[in-house]
Amino acid sequence: MTARAMTNVIDIITRLQRCKLEGSKSDRLLAAMVLDDLDFASQASISEIAARIGVSEPTVTRFCRGLGCEGIRDFKFWLAQAIAVGGQYLTAEPASRDTMESRIATIVSEAAVAAIQRVAASIDMVQIVGVAERIGAASQVLCIGSGGTSSMLAVEMQNRLFRLGLSAVAQVDGQLQRMQAATATPGMVVIAFSTSGYAQSVVDAVEVARTYGAGTVAVTAPGSALARVADTVIEYQPVEDGNLYKATSSRFALLAILDMIAMAVAETRGTKVMETLRRIKQSLNTLKVEDPKLPLGD
Repeated sequence: MTARAMTNVIDIITRLQRCKLEGSKSDRLLAAMVLDDLDFASQASISEIAARIGVSEPTVTRFCRGLGCEGIRDFKFWLAQAIAVGGQYLTAEPASRDTMESRIATIVSEAAVAAIQRVAASIDMVQIVGVAERIGAASQVLCIGSGGTSSMLAVEMQNRLFRLGLSAVAQVDGQLQRMQAATATPGMVVIAFSTSGYAQSVVDAVEVARTYGAGTVAVTAPGSALARVADTVIEYQPVEDGNLYKATSSRFALLAILDMIAMAVAETRGTKVMETLRRIKQSLNTLKVEDPKLPLGD
């Protein structure tokens, strides 16, 4: 088995950070040099690396092997991969505390508004209404998503739909997604969320549900694996601003899409949803504060 097939050398940065603290004197010097100048270390020859801190070339080779690599070439492969995948997190500048209070509120709110406005300007509402009609007529709706944002969306879609009198269930566990998809019938609709479109359990569940005749809707990236297997695709491509300290603003845009679908479902079903909503409001007001201005179950 080669070093590239070994899982314990994939995160070379963590290995370097440990070596900087716990290695021999020469290893600590080499690790510190690499972490301080990743670009140089990923491109320099073994002689150039050795000369920079005054060690021999065999010492550099031993250092690479101590990290789990076969040699300098393998080490540079993993280092280049680490820079490509997570380099931006290694070079991020610390946030200024002097302006934190005024700056954070503005950055978060403006990014959220911008994300929602982009969706509002590009969304195909004819498609949204068509999806809403299918959901409103479904015998059951299965909402699925995997990961932070997508699993949140699946649960929130269930939360929006059950109060409209629909039979809706959310599954965020990969195995249960596949199992529930296997119980699908032609009257069922599966709505799947995946920002990347490559969450394998979600892709698998949609394929299984289609096998048994269920309608499938995906809110996902265009051209993704999930987009290729769903009947209907509501395309969404996140646009981020590069601020590594701020949570992704795409969450707000995706929630806006979800709310558009939910509102369209409610209007498609018409006044028949009012009795269910009234019961929920009555139940909550009986158990909590009697304030009719409070949101419905939120």
